[in-house]
Amino acid sequence: MAAGKKTGDDKPIIVVKKVKRVEGGHHGGSWKVAYADFVTAMMAFFLLLWLLSVTTSVQKKKIADYFEPQSVSNSESGTGGVLGGTTISQEGAMSSTVTEQVDTGENSTDDGKQKAADAELDKKDDKSFKEAEENLRQSIESVPELKELAQNLLIDMTPEGLRIQIVDQEGKPMFPLGSAIPLPQAVKLLSIISGVVRDLPNKISVRGHTDSKQFGKDANYTNWELSADRSNASRRVMLASGLDISRIENVMGKADREPLVQNELDSPRNRRISIILLRQSIVMGAKRAEEKFKNRKPGAEKPTPKKREEGVIYFP
Repeated sequence: MAAGKKTGDDKPIIVVKKVKRVEGGHHGGSWKVAYADFVTAMMAFFLLLWLLSVTTSVQKKKIADYFEPQSVSNSESGTGGVLGGTTISQEGAMSSTVTEQVDTGENSTDDGKQKAADAELDKKDDKSFKEAEENLRQSIESVPELKELAQNLLIDMTPEGLRIQIVDQEGKPMFPLGSAIPLPQAVKLLSIISGVVRDLPNKISVRGHTDSKQFGKDANYTNWELSADRSNASRRVMLASGLDISRIENVMGKADREPLVQNELDSPRNRRISIILLRQSIVMGAKRAEEKFKNRKPGAEKPTPKKREEGVIYFP
């Protein structure tokens, strides 16, 4: 066969090339979230180790007691209602096997007696406070010329005790603007208040308040001085009305730091005198704390340094 001739068996060879496409670029940010979670967990772990190393056994016990579900009801009978669920006023169906831990220290009995005594004092104070409020309102209403000043008097109960506030009204101020000399109507109200609270055993806190209107830019006399001067002027009026000076616990100038009308700092109602009949339990508790601080043993409040082990990392 001649070299230049092609036969039917000679077919062309077809080569197929497959190219693999490798996609690069951004693969998503899920690894960042995972890494952030890992760093947060490690930080929390190291904080836990640090807390364990610096707290005493007593502090650890108190922390453990805080997280124990001791407030769960011990009743298993339910409330008797549909589904036997829990309500605000009745015991629920859940029960707890956690036994209440009782502090058996030396001062536990004394603390219990003191709490009971404080509770009894609070009951007596609540009764006397209600009577004082009623007597004060009757005294104002019984004097025709003072009836119009009833809106200048606010009486409410606070955690500290009974609060009686002499408040400025638009057109009916208790003090001249920027002055600490009480007007006649303020003197009358303070005298009536003194007569009502004169025979009570509670200590009294007198506090002056102003609005947010400022004096001049470079003024040496500010709302702090004005509020303090007004509270002292009120104290002098109460003492002149027969109040025993030993009843005064403190006299404060609060300036505009505790506004009565929060959303209107320049309101005249923010200018007021607060007279608080302090609860006896609060006053006695403060005195006990002060005595305890004075009689503390030197170095008793300093924690005993713990022995550091070799190879353990301690955080400051």
